[in-house]
Amino acid sequence: MASDNFVDYVKIHCTSGNGGGGSTHFRREKYIPKGGPDGGDGGRGGHVIIRGNKQLWTLLHLKFQKHIKAGHGAHGSGNLKTGSQGEDVYIEVPLGTISKDAESGEIEFEITEDGEEFIIQRGGKGGMGNNHFKSATNQTPRYAQPGESGAEGWKILELKVLADVGLVGFPNAGKSTLLSVLSAAKPEIGAYPFTTLRPNLGIVSYRDYRSFIMADIPGIIEGAHAGKGLGLRFLRHIERNSLLLFMIPADSDDIKKEYDILLNELKQYNPELLHKERLLAITKSDMLDQELEKELKKDLPKIPFVFISSVAQKGLVELKDLIWKHLNND
Repeated sequence: MASDNFVDYVKIHCTSGNGGGGSTHFRREKYIPKGGPDGGDGGRGGHVIIRGNKQLWTLLHLKFQKHIKAGHGAHGSGNLKTGSQGEDVYIEVPLGTISKDAESGEIEFEITEDGEEFIIQRGGKGGMGNNHFKSATNQTPRYAQPGESGAEGWKILELKVLADVGLVGFPNAGKSTLLSVLSAAKPEIGAYPFTTLRPNLGIVSYRDYRSFIMADIPGIIEGAHAGKGLGLRFLRHIERNSLLLFMIPADSDDIKKEYDILLNELKQYNPELLHKERLLAITKSDMLDQELEKELKKDLPKIPFVFISSVAQKGLVELKDLIWKHLNND
């Protein structure tokens, strides 16, 4: 997933179609010079509809399409003919997209399934023709209902990456390296903070042709929940992961303290994140011998852990086994 092509936030202006007006037509035929009202109804205006598409992984296609308009409904006509509906406009989005009202910030809905649809802006109703208004005392109504106006407004679409496993750790914890080794993903890797500026997804192959999706969430820093660094944009993606894999390097000054800081950032951002299952991977552990590993184990957090090295291919099979076990409650 090329980071330049990953867009997880867009603001778009959506306008639905106006409803068509009802007709005030009267029946006029050769031998019926004064027929009754036969004006048809107007067609409804087109909706603006959001639809989930599992083939998409970015909102890039909407980045330069700021204004989206649906078609207007046609007016009714004689012989009780209803006007045609305005053309609906579909906005295809990746799974994990949420829609917010741009003014209030209120979440309106989220798309989690392929083909799932929500009307983001409803088209105006068509007006009723004069046929609806005839009565015993008014047999020739010369009025009809106008169509309703469509709705318009700014909407914010945000993508929260859908993945089985989210990698959580400070910059340079080895998240991108692990993803590149376990999957075919090609994240940018470098020895400086914030190499990863956008989430990267990779499909990790497991035994018997099974697989799971792993997301390399950009590095968290202390204070991320308050927007420090790029924290809020990063933390949003962690909400949609089934399982969180904390990654802390073996050469960290204090593994337990680092884990507690990461955990606190998640808690401050959204306390519900603490209900997700957590695993721990001690990275860069090719520099450790058995004695050092034994010493480190004494002070590790009380969650399932494994010592790994992506470069030396150490502990990767055990890591995949551990992840699979917890994903499937085996």
